[in-house]
Amino acid sequence: MKRRTFAAWPLWALASGAGLVPGLAKAQANYPSKPLKFIVPYAAGGLPDTVARVVAQRLGERLGQAVIVDNRAGGNGITAYQALLQSSPQDGYSFIVSDGSMLSITPFLNKQVPYHIGKELLPVSLIARSPLYLVAHPRTGVNNFADFVKLVKSKPDEFTYGSSGIGSTHHMTMEALKAALDLHVRHIPFKGSGQSTPALVGGQVDFSIAALPSIQGFVKTNQVKVLASNALKRSAQLPDIPAIAETVPGFDFAVAIGVMAAAGTPQFAIDRVGKEIAEVMKNPDLIKTLENLSIDPVGAGAPEYGRVIALENEAMAKAAKAADLKAE
Repeated sequence: MKRRTFAAWPLWALASGAGLVPGLAKAQANYPSKPLKFIVPYAAGGLPDTVARVVAQRLGERLGQAVIVDNRAGGNGITAYQALLQSSPQDGYSFIVSDGSMLSITPFLNKQVPYHIGKELLPVSLIARSPLYLVAHPRTGVNNFADFVKLVKSKPDEFTYGSSGIGSTHHMTMEALKAALDLHVRHIPFKGSGQSTPALVGGQVDFSIAALPSIQGFVKTNQVKVLASNALKRSAQLPDIPAIAETVPGFDFAVAIGVMAAAGTPQFAIDRVGKEIAEVMKNPDLIKTLENLSIDPVGAGAPEYGRVIALENEAMAKAAKAADLKAE
């Protein structure tokens, strides 16, 4: 998979003040005058959905308009993109909130994908970053990451792991880990964390990769065991849980959650939403809420989000090669 380049962000607002056409000036002055929409390409309950809902509430309070979360799972992000186009993005009221898998793996798996970052989709804001966790069902007898590696190596292809779907960050995390440590664990894809986590709890799979919001309740009741995180460093919320990077130097598949707009979205809308999200992410209560879920608030603008996506694409490309994913 080739590294993608990022086109210069289009300047949809050509001028300010007297240079604005009357209709555009009025739209900018009144923006937002109706509810906004955050389209999430996953079912409710997963990491992007959790972040979208927490931020939507605070953003709505700042803007004086509701921010509606619309879950559009399916097609590895394509369904959400189609919903975005159907929501009249040129008026500046609809955005996608997602992790990076729909930007890196989906275009690789499907050569007919109708969007690419920097062209059909434009970065708006990097909201947050969060680790995913390798978790085990208690029946495996695995209590830590070292146990996991030892057990899986002793019985190649006997165990299974669940993910949020083919090409998801969850899937790529495990495939990169398998390649790094020469592990053989069979992949069972599901349609989002809303399915993969119950499958782990119910014993349909032995291991899984999941975000803390999806598994936190089951961890407290000892229905699943957390083994390691896919971030570069340990989380302050789970300091006793090692990062995979402690065993595999440089291993970093922490999820980046961001906001994107369709090409044609007014620049004033992109700028306003990005600016307000940056302020929202400074809210002490919101920071506490997210950090309790092992989510790190960011609130960076479009240029930084573009850089993060580029780096993520490189890591995903290597993982896709390790997983022997084939483009269609």
